Amino acid sequence: MRSIFPFLFSLFSVGFLFSQEEEKNHFSIEANYFYGNIFEHNKDIGHLIVGHPEGVMLSYNNKTYGLTEAERRYGYPDWGFTFVYQDMKNPILGDNYSAYGHYTWYFVKRRLALTVGTGVAYNTNPYDIDTNFKNNAYGTAILSTSLFKLGYTYENLWKGFGVNAGLFFLHYSNGNLKAPNTSTNTFGINAGITYQFNADEFPDYIPLEEDEPNISEPIKYNIVFRSGINQSDVIGHNREPFYVLSGYADKRLNFKSSLQGGIDIFFSKFIKEFVLYRSIAFPDDGLDGDEDYKRVGVFIGHELRFNRTAFEAQLGYYVYWPSKFENRVYNRLGLKRYFYDSRIFGTVAVKGHWAKAEAIEFGVGLRL
Repeated sequence: MRSIFPFLFSLFSVGFLFSQEEEKNHFSIEANYFYGNIFEHNKDIGHLIVGHPEGVMLSYNNKTYGLTEAERRYGYPDWGFTFVYQDMKNPILGDNYSAYGHYTWYFVKRRLALTVGTGVAYNTNPYDIDTNFKNNAYGTAILSTSLFKLGYTYENLWKGFGVNAGLFFLHYSNGNLKAPNTSTNTFGINAGITYQFNADEFPDYIPLEEDEPNISEPIKYNIVFRSGINQSDVIGHNREPFYVLSGYADKRLNFKSSLQGGIDIFFSKFIKEFVLYRSIAFPDDGLDGDEDYKRVGVFIGHELRFNRTAFEAQLGYYVYWPSKFENRVYNRLGLKRYFYDSRIFGTVAVKGHWAKAEAIEFGVGLRL
């Protein structure tokens, strides 16, 4: 699976983390050992799976107790940072060092914890046509990465110390910034210990008041410009800029959720070279080589709000698709950060076709 989880979301996460209302800092630290398997999501990486990756996760968790409405409505989540070292158990793949901004949500009387993190990673042995041509998973040393953990946790079991154990998932990819980009997905088990500082001084949770309003808004209209650089899957092709112009309407239903619907216009220059290449190398594709590289899609989406930060998920369909690149259904996963009474926003997202990334998009938008 190629970077279908959004890359560089940590850029916005960090901004959000430091925009919280001022509060007394209550935090914990956590150390986990993990052991797992690389999932063969693509037969092209079969030769790279020769062992069971293992490593360590070190985390800082800021504890919340309800100073903001968002904390109360989302069940007092943690936010923080995680560092991961992963030994891929294959010298061709090298090792990965990664840093994440993360959130942890609690369920079942705070005994079940879900952690979602996103950030950047450094790979010690990426693809090189002369010295490491077998590493078709990582085309660059700098990668996007996503972390998911789900498991049992028991905090402050004894004098601030606690334990946790569960399942994890780690994804590494460069978002099609440079070929090759087959990527890797590691899943397995983790176990560790936590220590909460000054646990005996942790305040009572501030409850959500019944009369706190559940925000809703009339329909708003949005204009977004996105851009970036990407490349086709063919090694050696040029990296080209792309541009996306979008317009959509959104309806905020409540404090957490908004629905969206709109149109995208894609100007993806790399498709020019890719279509010409396919028309010559694979004539059975039925391409002439001079097809229009522009595409037009319509989409629906959902936005999950947390104060001025939002997670965005969209599903689209190309109504104008002359180049027949990938398939007609596309998706976008990203993070938004609102400014100036939510009238202006910045966004970063991964746009792809199901589990195959096409590009990392950076954008700015206006909400009317």
